[in-house]
Amino acid sequence: MQQLSSNEKYITAVGEILFDVYPTHKKLGGAPFNFIYHIEKLVGNGRIISRIGNDSDGKEILNYLEEKNINTDFIQIDEKFESGIVKVLLDDNKIPSFEILNNRAYDNIQLNDTIVNLIQNSNLLYVGTLAQRNTVSRETIKKTLEMKRKVFCDLNIRQNFYSKQVIEKTLNRSNVVKLNEAELELVTYLLFNVKDEIMASSKRIRNHFDLDLLCVTLGNKGAYLFREDSESYYKVEINKIADTVGAGDAYSAMMCLGYLRDWDLDRINMFASEFAGEICKIHGAIPENDDLYQLYKEKIK
Repeated sequence: MQQLSSNEKYITAVGEILFDVYPTHKKLGGAPFNFIYHIEKLVGNGRIISRIGNDSDGKEILNYLEEKNINTDFIQIDEKFESGIVKVLLDDNKIPSFEILNNRAYDNIQLNDTIVNLIQNSNLLYVGTLAQRNTVSRETIKKTLEMKRKVFCDLNIRQNFYSKQVIEKTLNRSNVVKLNEAELELVTYLLFNVKDEIMASSKRIRNHFDLDLLCVTLGNKGAYLFREDSESYYKVEINKIADTVGAGDAYSAMMCLGYLRDWDLDRINMFASEFAGEICKIHGAIPENDDLYQLYKEKIK
């Protein structure tokens, strides 16, 4: 395992890495993985903490990551549970629905000294809710949240794999949060027992949890960003959508880079929205080559 030097600062994600299985093919995915893949390709300091099975899918995952030059030092191998699988179906508007299989390797992520060292040398930690559905990974993530790094939470609520307690505890430790419109409504009702319009709900959540930055994505209707004293709205027009899988993860990656670089809200929202729009033009969450990243490396210099 790699030992990090004290002057290195990473953006680190903890959570699921899995295969999105379509009717005709499968693609590597999982929100934390998609996020960190974009970070690594854009700026070269992304690391992911996850767990895969000692099975054919697990071997395929490792081979893919090594082929794409994505660090695998913090991906654990589980001898009991299989690698993660999500069955994906697309509706007529290319919007995905997911069937997420339970009791998978990423439910059993273990904390160790190497991971502690990584997080201590990170300036941003990504967390979500899916990998907190079972006790072992939930306790690991809880301990990582206690290490007082900047925290980005992309709730990514899926099926029934969430609870009021997990959402509230995670948001309490977060600096930056991203929700989609449906998640905003659910969280507002779950935590405050109210139903309200987007602006009021967004400001309620940002104020209650004292967030540096809150994002609410509205699909093809655009995205809002909220800070204490300002807000931004941006909508990008996308021609020839292949599917929307992973668009939110692309938005998250660019948004977090803008946050860490102290961009103004409109610049963050524009770059994040346009980058997400480019991902909507391909099948799946990850580009086949690095051309898009080369383009955006130049744009965000």
